[in-house]
Amino acid sequence: MSKSPIALEPRPVTPVRKPEPLPTGPAPRRRWPWIAAAVFVAILAWRLRGSHETGGPSTAGGPGKGGPPVPVVAATARQGDLPVYLTGLGSVTAFNTATVKSRVDGQIIRIAFQEGQLVHEGDLLAEIDPRPFQVQLTQAEGALARDQAQLADAQRNLERFRSLLGQKIVSQQEFDDQVSKVGQFTGAVKADQGAIDDARLQLTYSRVTAPFTGRAGLRQVDVGNVVHATDPTGIVVLTQVQPITALFTMPEDNLPAVMRRLATGEPLAVEAYDRAGQTRLATGRLLTADNQIDATTGTTRLKAVFDNEDGALFPNQFVNVRLELDVRRNAVIAPVAAIQRGPQGTFAYVVQEDKTVAVRPVTVGPTTATDAVFESGIAAGDVVVVDGVDRLRPGSTVQVKTPSPGA
Repeated sequence: MSKSPIALEPRPVTPVRKPEPLPTGPAPRRRWPWIAAAVFVAILAWRLRGSHETGGPSTAGGPGKGGPPVPVVAATARQGDLPVYLTGLGSVTAFNTATVKSRVDGQIIRIAFQEGQLVHEGDLLAEIDPRPFQVQLTQAEGALARDQAQLADAQRNLERFRSLLGQKIVSQQEFDDQVSKVGQFTGAVKADQGAIDDARLQLTYSRVTAPFTGRAGLRQVDVGNVVHATDPTGIVVLTQVQPITALFTMPEDNLPAVMRRLATGEPLAVEAYDRAGQTRLATGRLLTADNQIDATTGTTRLKAVFDNEDGALFPNQFVNVRLELDVRRNAVIAPVAAIQRGPQGTFAYVVQEDKTVAVRPVTVGPTTATDAVFESGIAAGDVVVVDGVDRLRPGSTVQVKTPSPGA
């Protein structure tokens, strides 16, 4: 039996795909770093938000209620009296200054003072050769004696002429001439007496004395020099330094308050400090104020007087002057470093009993270099922060330290 051939179906031929060429352009950007950065920022924001809600550190970096305490320096407000001062710049001036000159011409034979010596009123400073003035005095005294003798003779003759006139022995003309002679000799005697007084005065001027108590400066002439009354330099400059004065300026806005205090007659205390304003040199009182205001600077000049018994003040010395204008009685006083200023005004950090700080709005009155008067916001006994406020915020826990003695 013959087998029939099996018909085979043709299989489809799968075409062979050619490999795609590799890309030659730039590689595609990866997005995962940006996604990771966004997740990190979100986590950080979530943690910061949670720390604010739980009392964590503030945005300023200061510890909160749950953080470590902030070390601060604090002081206790007290109740007392605080002087109110006005400050100004000034210079020391001698109470009296005199250029001692000779009032006569002559040669100096003696210098009786030491440079820088404190001389008293009437003390001898220099002596000029007195012999020429003694000669003038002798001549004047001789002229006086001559004229007095002639006057006496004329007066005796006048008495004789008066008796002879009654007897008609002399004429009226002769009697009148004798009266005139008596008058002439009387005038001559008075002129001679004036010449004597002038010679004695010139002799007195040959001794140059101190016009007031003061300190002598450097001498301008030496022994042997001839001085004249017209010399511009003189012999020595004398300055009165006990007491001594100081001229200083104040703004015109403060002048009404100063004048009111002067009108009451109460002395206003004035303190003089050195150039740095740290060392007090002397304490005195206000003497007077100038009668006009300087239009260019808007200030007026005041004069204070100091006893200067220790010689701490010297003429033309620069000083910082503090004028005690008033005293605030029973005021709340705290260090001026406790005053803080912000957008909402003036405030202070007050330490509470639980060692946390609270913000108190305050009203500040007069201040000095170290203390201030608090009109409101602070009571006596409150503990205020004076140092370390940079890391504080309301409710921060603090560690209080007392200020050092030299702070």
